[in-house]
Amino acid sequence: MIVTFTANPSLDRTVALPGPLERGEVQRAVSVSQESGGKGVNVSRALVASGLQTIAVLPGGDGDPVLAGLHHDGVPFAALPIDEPLRTNVALTEPGGVTTKINEPGPVLSAEEQEALIMLLLERARGASWVVLAGSLPPGFPADFYATVARRLRSSAGTGDGPGADGGVPLIAVDSSGGPLVAAVTGTSPDGVMQDGVSGKPDLLKPNAEELAELAAAAGFATASTADELEADPQAAAAAAAAVVRSGVGAVLATLGSKGAVLVTADGAWLATHPPVAAVSTVGAGDSSLAGYLLAHGQGAAPADCLRQAVAHGAAAASLPGSTVPAVHQTTPDAVTITALRKD
Repeated sequence: MIVTFTANPSLDRTVALPGPLERGEVQRAVSVSQESGGKGVNVSRALVASGLQTIAVLPGGDGDPVLAGLHHDGVPFAALPIDEPLRTNVALTEPGGVTTKINEPGPVLSAEEQEALIMLLLERARGASWVVLAGSLPPGFPADFYATVARRLRSSAGTGDGPGADGGVPLIAVDSSGGPLVAAVTGTSPDGVMQDGVSGKPDLLKPNAEELAELAAAAGFATASTADELEADPQAAAAAAAAVVRSGVGAVLATLGSKGAVLVTADGAWLATHPPVAAVSTVGAGDSSLAGYLLAHGQGAAPADCLRQAVAHGAAAASLPGSTVPAVHQTTPDAVTITALRKD
């Protein structure tokens, strides 16, 4: 079982344009689609498409369009009831896959609701193999929320009422940006990421090139590089990811857009590339990559083969409209090339 946790889910509307976006002009859409979204939700949708057991944990009131969409798509979920509606995000896609996203901030949850959301996750994570903490945080959440949740998951394991009661401590993946991303790696609480001997650092971190550059600059892990520089130089991306791994993170899966992805663990570093695809929409491609990695990991694949499936999933997602996620049979892992890299 893979549990995903999305604190700031959304209804994702994708508007396909017939040509380049023209600021200040009136343009007619070719098509409009919508899906229940948020990074963790997208991972669960991709896992369901491939027949894997998953449950999405999120806030949301009865009748909210996001929950209605999950029910319609057959995605199991556990929702904390809240009074405010969930946000709507809009993505504008141009021919060739260029995507412009407009994301709303999301509803405000009280401290009591935040704690109730954590408790719901602890309950649903019992016996899970992975817990995925993904996406932005709603207004008012502390930046170190994911690090706190990771510690709570680990410290409650084996107590009889935590996630480890039926299957040990779950592995934890984090996919976020900004302050929550930096805090998940470095910790912002007075005691850092260690609390009562329990680390808040993830077993897997899934940044894109922009987020990896942001993390390296904010945490001082490596010489600052831009996202474009990291995408153009996978060895530089591997070096930045290796610095994050040396800080105590288990592994870094850094997606580099059309240039593929880099995986760095304590034992090695690899680059995976896929032949060019006709990109339709990049919305959710990174989330699909994470789902592909988790799928392969659950089958006992070696790290390089987990990376292979991640890139195959991401490429397939980019070739599909809107935020459509691929099933494993729609991916082409045999087309992926793996290259070993240095870690420094």
